[in-house]
Amino acid sequence: MVVIAILALIALLGFGLIAKEGESLAVGEPAPEADLPRLDGEGTASIADYRGEWVLVNFWASWCRPCNAESPVLQGFYDRNRDSGLVVLGIATRDLTYDALAFVRALDLTYPQVRDPDADSPLAEEEFGATGLPESYLINPRGKLALIRRGPVDDEYLDRFVAPMIR
Repeated sequence: MVVIAILALIALLGFGLIAKEGESLAVGEPAPEADLPRLDGEGTASIADYRGEWVLVNFWASWCRPCNAESPVLQGFYDRNRDSGLVVLGIATRDLTYDALAFVRALDLTYPQVRDPDADSPLAEEEFGATGLPESYLINPRGKLALIRRGPVDDEYLDRFVAPMIR
């Protein structure tokens, strides 16, 4: 019985270590600040570039149907709140640059857009611990993670959870 208990404890500890490796960021932790190529090819950008502002980071792809529905909502929220110190930062991931640019143009998105540099091994997505698309992360003006949303956002979510934080 003691041997079984010890083996069970070792298995639980091993599982905990494996699970910890795959964990994403938690609220209150510093946001990753990797320089990512701008989608339009004009240099790079980082979350650190927006220090002092609220940054709503949104991972998306042109082939993602929920991303297609969510992007105009994000654009509207950005338009209504950019004077309040909010930046929406889109990160195209697991996508071709040409397709991502066509997506941005078709939806007339004006908020800043960057891309994960490697579609096969997305750096930013991995650093945030993103598990699917779309996903959004609210970063406070000090560069700390304030809110995580796995799945699409809508006006109700933004007004209920994000707007009170940025005001």
